[in-house]
Amino acid sequence: MLPEHLHADVRTLWDYHDLRHEPRRSDVGVGLGSREPGVAVHTAELYHAGRFPLIVFTGANAPTTVDRFPRGEAVHYREIALERGVPDDVILVEPEARNTGDNIAFTRRLLAERGIPVRSVTLVSRPYQQRRAYATAKRLWPGVEIVCASKRVSLEDYLDGVEDATRVVSMLVGETQRITEYAARGFAIPQPVPAGVERAFGRLAAAGFTQRLL
Repeated sequence: MLPEHLHADVRTLWDYHDLRHEPRRSDVGVGLGSREPGVAVHTAELYHAGRFPLIVFTGANAPTTVDRFPRGEAVHYREIALERGVPDDVILVEPEARNTGDNIAFTRRLLAERGIPVRSVTLVSRPYQQRRAYATAKRLWPGVEIVCASKRVSLEDYLDGVEDATRVVSMLVGETQRITEYAARGFAIPQPVPAGVERAFGRLAAAGFTQRLL
């Protein structure tokens, strides 16, 4: 249970990372591997809604995902999509990526190897991964239109639905730090960080939500 006085700061970071892109049709939907099966579910929903004709699921494993997806994030995501009626022949699997940069670079390589032209991409991720995924893709896949998508869910409902709300807050704090740090390292394009976001980040880090800091 999060202390009540921190809720406003958590919401500030949550809202910052949700880009609220308008849905539009893209050449391919890319489901970014993570611990959350909901990413694969939402990718399947967007496919059925006609948002893209092709899916790439990308992701190997991380210490936080190997217990849930022992055969790899992308492999399990494909199976989830198949269970929801997505045809096997519209799904590609990229099973090697171990971070968001890999997700983008390896997906781009896979599609190029298949001779599939790409002018627009929908990145499907956890809600709080949108901004970093966007900034990373803009750096590593220039010239392609990028749209971010996540299941529409309130912060309260999201926290109620996860195993560890404290972990999610730590992830939000880590994601916020990475917006600046990864741009400085050349991994992503720069993104504006409003003063209110900086203050919320500082208070949450001071409160001990530091597990995902670099």
